[in-house]
Amino acid sequence: MAPYSLLVTRLQKALGVRQYHVASALCQRAKVAMSHFEPSEYIRYDLLEKNINIVRKRLNRPLTLSEKIVYGHLDDPANQEIERGKTYLRLRPDRVAMQDATAQMAMLQFISSGLPKVAVPSTIHCDHLIEAQLGGEKDLRRAKIILENYAYPGVLLIGTDSHTPNGGGLGGICIGVGGADAVDVMAGIPWELKCPKVIGVKLTGTLSGWTSPKDVILKVAGILTVKGGTGAIVEYHGPGVDSISCTGMATICNMGAEIGATTSVFPYNHRMKKYLSKTGRADIANLAEEFKDHLVPDPGCQYDQVIEINLNELKPHINGPFTPDLAHPVADVGTVAEKEGWPLDIRVGLIGSCTNSSYEDMGRSAAVAKQALAHGLKCKSQFTITPGSEQIRATIERDGYAQILRDVGGIVLANACGPCIGQWDRKDIKKGEKNTIVTSYNRNFTGRNDANPETHAFVTSPEIVTALAIAGTLKFNPETDFLTGKDGKKFKLEAPDADELPRSDFDPGQDTYQHPPKDSSGQRVDVSPTSQRLQLLEPFDKWDGKDLEDLQILIKVKGKCTTDHISAAGPWLKFRGHLDNISNNLLIGAINIENGKANSVRNAVTQEFGPVPDTARYYKKHGIRWVVIGDENYGEGSSREHAALEPRHLGGRAIITKSFARIHETNLKKQGLLPLTFADPSDYNKIHPVDKLTIQGLKDFAPGKPLNCIIKHPNGTQETILLNHTFNETQIEWFRAGSALNRMKELQQ
Repeated sequence: MAPYSLLVTRLQKALGVRQYHVASALCQRAKVAMSHFEPSEYIRYDLLEKNINIVRKRLNRPLTLSEKIVYGHLDDPANQEIERGKTYLRLRPDRVAMQDATAQMAMLQFISSGLPKVAVPSTIHCDHLIEAQLGGEKDLRRAKIILENYAYPGVLLIGTDSHTPNGGGLGGICIGVGGADAVDVMAGIPWELKCPKVIGVKLTGTLSGWTSPKDVILKVAGILTVKGGTGAIVEYHGPGVDSISCTGMATICNMGAEIGATTSVFPYNHRMKKYLSKTGRADIANLAEEFKDHLVPDPGCQYDQVIEINLNELKPHINGPFTPDLAHPVADVGTVAEKEGWPLDIRVGLIGSCTNSSYEDMGRSAAVAKQALAHGLKCKSQFTITPGSEQIRATIERDGYAQILRDVGGIVLANACGPCIGQWDRKDIKKGEKNTIVTSYNRNFTGRNDANPETHAFVTSPEIVTALAIAGTLKFNPETDFLTGKDGKKFKLEAPDADELPRSDFDPGQDTYQHPPKDSSGQRVDVSPTSQRLQLLEPFDKWDGKDLEDLQILIKVKGKCTTDHISAAGPWLKFRGHLDNISNNLLIGAINIENGKANSVRNAVTQEFGPVPDTARYYKKHGIRWVVIGDENYGEGSSREHAALEPRHLGGRAIITKSFARIHETNLKKQGLLPLTFADPSDYNKIHPVDKLTIQGLKDFAPGKPLNCIIKHPNGTQETILLNHTFNETQIEWFRAGSALNRMKELQQ
């Protein structure tokens, strides 16, 4: 077993015996386990029903499905103030799911809390630290997806990955969070979430032909943009829902993270029942049928915004490059690419990962590949396949899909995130070489997949990726264009068709689950002080009770700044458990407005330009506190809290932007930083990298009360602007204590 897998095993053992806050009371109508891995942890539909009834009576109106599940998990449903988009809810999630990269820091924080064991079922999934290069056998088989094992209709699940929302495909509210939020839940503390608005997406018509579930979210992303869903749950409804498979719904929910949504969800239906039964959870399906009225929206419920999509009219889409909301019909992208100067030749087509890796996805891709093979063709582009789980890998091997995809030129990689998160040891190009790739992933930010800023990445459905990889160009539209077979005859690919689920049961493949011990009292986690991959955490310093005077500007960021820009993935993932080492990637991808370069900022003391992390370390060593100035939707993308831990570790005190992505804003608060926004977004232009900032009003820091910011220019002039914030009373206590973890320890004492 790989050394890291041994580490995860030990961390899982440290989770100890689970003591769920309601698991001791049995379900009144039936005792059904949440998962076959945890036979003594039961689904509490009776408690959900009780809480929904309390809230419905209080609000005296029909409820959306999102509201039913969220409010059904309130810590105090009788007294909790509820107002969409305004109040903060105190919730009791059913479980926590972590992936191996973010789990390191989450578990290190949990260890720092001093608590002996977790309060809810908590799991670690090994999928992020496997690098794609040679193929699945050599890269390692390990991952299992949440949809197959842990999501169920009505669950409230939080996960330390921004793609946790794929559980919405099974009718659950599954939300991506930072590790500090996961620690709260594992510690048995009510989890805070700003009461989400609800965006309704009404689907009519029926999917057919080349149009796939992926095209629904690609279309929605084009409508809402990468920040249009911020602060909201996207709830799909309408007659068109029934034409989408359960795994197709999961694909749509998964990519909802790319529009900034808190999460996405579909109502319970026969597709979910079928999927649950096929994955060995017929008992959950039967129980869900009994409580079905609570797993669908009430008739007449009201949404804050409604988008209508007619699936009969929806065409295949492809989004990109460099942002997942730049939507194009596949029929048009070639022409647009020529006009914009994007490379038409496709170097690599990549399908799979957590977004589009179901049995149905692989079947539809194989159906396309089989047609090409029948005419003597193979892929002109390189082609890689990443199964979404061990179960999918084993089943597509058994049923022949994997071999068809190999025969057409594909390489089947490990069951992991791989190239989707930059875990790709790419050899076919040099860094800086302009090229195009097409993927069925959900994220295509600059340098995301291969660390090359000149890679133009487009996202689309697996079957379109397969067709484009066979054709080798963006100018190919499989709905209308012809290919030339080995015999010289032209032919057109027919729209693919495949089974939604295997006709036989899924092949579970290799069992990689590792149970925690029944008695964890003797378990301990020892971390070597010389380790380069793990480092125990030291508490951050408390607020000194004073305003923040003369903050140096570390960098004024120009344009998009995702968590990939703030804390890169790829080769840096191995340092996710070592805060000091991973801090050497702080903001190395962000563009400095002063010189238009990445990882090059002016040291205000020496006046020399150098790397961002080095400059931050210089300031920290010399007692100079600093601030970052950002643009719109700062921190979009991954849930990685290292993007908040690193600036705090290296001496940052505030991040001031036009707007924030939800998860990142919360992560910054958790670590004792001040995420602030310009009351007037145009004030961004008043600040120059050589200025100093003073933030006033912290002694009277209060919810809804703006802070003053004095801009001090080098010529001696000053300007005062207002900065807004979204802190509530509890979050202000985090700031004063130095972090949420510090505050947790204070309360224990």
